[in-house]
Amino acid sequence: MAHAIRFHETGGPDVLRWEEVTVGDPGPDEVRIRHVAVGLNFADTYFRTGLYPAPLPAGLGVEASGVIEAVGQDVTHVAEGDRVTYTGSPLGAYSTERVMPADSLIKLPEEISCETAAAMTMRGLTSAYLLRRIHPLRAGDTVLLHAAAGGVGLIFSQWAKLLGITVIGTVSSEEKAEIARAHGCDHIIYYRRENVAKRVRELTGGQGVPVVFDSIGKDTVAGSMAALRRRGLLVCFGTASGVPPLDAMQLAVHGSLFVTRPALADYIAEPAERAALADELFGHVASGRITVEINQRYALQDAVRAHREMETGRTTGSSVFVL
Repeated sequence: MAHAIRFHETGGPDVLRWEEVTVGDPGPDEVRIRHVAVGLNFADTYFRTGLYPAPLPAGLGVEASGVIEAVGQDVTHVAEGDRVTYTGSPLGAYSTERVMPADSLIKLPEEISCETAAAMTMRGLTSAYLLRRIHPLRAGDTVLLHAAAGGVGLIFSQWAKLLGITVIGTVSSEEKAEIARAHGCDHIIYYRRENVAKRVRELTGGQGVPVVFDSIGKDTVAGSMAALRRRGLLVCFGTASGVPPLDAMQLAVHGSLFVTRPALADYIAEPAERAALADELFGHVASGRITVEINQRYALQDAVRAHREMETGRTTGSSVFVL
């Protein structure tokens, strides 16, 4: 029997249940995929808590990799036996196998394992659009990146180094600082004991940075705005500490700032753009220019423990469920 993690009510990690599920045959434009590894992302908690509403009961997870076991009618770009990865599909990646739409699948190069793919498809494509689509960053620019030791942070910093961009990263501990530095972060700020905006001004000769990439949200938004130079851009791409209250007048007070709250789905909705970002990402990873380290591995049955550890900040880099 196939199994999946599902939840029947919103709440803390304890609402997650390991259940037997029935997986049928794929219909038109669908495939049945057997998962090898499943990505664990902080955004998964938004569905579990109800911040992102979903009809209940529901599955969980939007990122996984595996092998196609059957294809439905009219599926042409993938075939039975192909190794594939995906992110952003309908909820349900926390499962041993599933039937799903074929159009969200990305074929994996031979050089990239399923575990690596599950650890970096969402984080890597997020880093790709942040660095390559959000703002015309150029070699010599300096940016502020919150959560520099997180899964996105470690890929982002390595990629930024390839582009000649200096990264000022915030972390919570010496351990995380060491990890961030090892992956290309140029300057470290300990956000719990330092004034982030003041340190950014010191590191940039008083100017501030043109872009802040903020995945924390409510707890960091004030410092993020204060760290920006005049007409800078605040990129709120996550809400780990809650949704930030944004007062439009504060954008003017801090120098006529711009703000965006992007979603990965809108940057990979077009097949051509998704393929371009994926090809660039896979090329860097396959060549070793960007390394993806899996720092936590869990059995899918241990989803409750995995969510607890992720939400309490006990994880670094990428985490996956291994089947």
